Amino acid sequence: TRQPSCQLTAKLSYWVQVRRRRKFGWSGAAVAGRGRATREGRNLVETYTRTALEEASYQEALERYYRDGGPVPHEFPEGFESLSERVSALKRERDAVVLAHYYVPADVQALADYVGDSFYLARLACTLEARVIVLCGVSFMGESVKLLNPSRTVLAPEPLADCPMAHMVRKQDVDVARERFGDDLAVVCYVNSTAKIKAWSDVCVTSSNAIKVVRELPQGHILFIPDKNLGRYIARQVPEKRFILNEGFCPVHQGLDLEEVHLLRRDHPFAELLAHPECTEAVLAEADFIGSTKQIIERIVASARKEFIVLTEAGVQAQIERLTAGQGKRVLYTKTPLLCPDMRMIRAEKLLRSLEEGYGEIALPDDAERANAPLRRMLDLAVR
Repeated sequence: TRQPSCQLTAKLSYWVQVRRRRKFGWSGAAVAGRGRATREGRNLVETYTRTALEEASYQEALERYYRDGGPVPHEFPEGFESLSERVSALKRERDAVVLAHYYVPADVQALADYVGDSFYLARLACTLEARVIVLCGVSFMGESVKLLNPSRTVLAPEPLADCPMAHMVRKQDVDVARERFGDDLAVVCYVNSTAKIKAWSDVCVTSSNAIKVVRELPQGHILFIPDKNLGRYIARQVPEKRFILNEGFCPVHQGLDLEEVHLLRRDHPFAELLAHPECTEAVLAEADFIGSTKQIIERIVASARKEFIVLTEAGVQAQIERLTAGQGKRVLYTKTPLLCPDMRMIRAEKLLRSLEEGYGEIALPDDAERANAPLRRMLDLAVR
């Protein structure tokens, strides 16, 4: 299998070279300003670190995880039933629909009309007739829904819930690649990116559809942004293309401890190990199955096996439990659970506030037409 070409990328500056990295950071890959309210205007050139808001969210999520004995509590907190009734009433009053990503807390998923991955939610949003869409996820997801539905009101229950990786691309690097390869280059942008970065791109992809979309492209060279880990995985599945990899990453998946994976393997030798392609190359080498969040869930639901090791954000457990109820299946996570601090900022009471007050309305991003084009092209190519 052809590897992403170092020869091809040698002249595209440091961002395509293999470098030493810390567990939660990287050296060499610059990122654009991250977080409208948290790090506006800053460049995280050397190392990713959580913001104070993210750190507080992570610590609270970790405390809840250990207190509840896992990602899904045995019962929701007191008052949840009345909150749920109020949310249902407001959805009717406001002509609203609630969409939630797999990684948000279990109680938020329980309040949603639809739960899914980023591709499913983006595609679904185009088919809904509701006047108001409440998107329970991080900021780029709400942006994408707004781009695809500019006439609708789109609400984000926590506008400060961001995605670090969504900013980990530099315009100058995209420009250098375009100059180097010309019309034979396609800039393929993981949907986990800001609208600004989407506007630099030719097509968007998700972890569910990236292989199919890339194969449909006529260009022979692919600049994959922003996630190096997903890009490397896709490159190996599509060896007929020559990939140039950006240095971005998901801090949650990048930080997974390989030793904890080995311990799970030792203690549960017959469990199937399923990993998200945002994990590092070393982690993916351990996997029995590699797939998107949706594909991981579907694999477990359809499998005759009873024990699984899941290497992605622990929020997926809510849907796994719902879809495998009564099947006696056991899902295991690493000792240090993968918890996205930004997804964990999305809380049930914040969802209620959005419906009550119209809080968190997402404005149509600048250069919306240009940013929308790669999303639309993704939807077209993914269904061919």
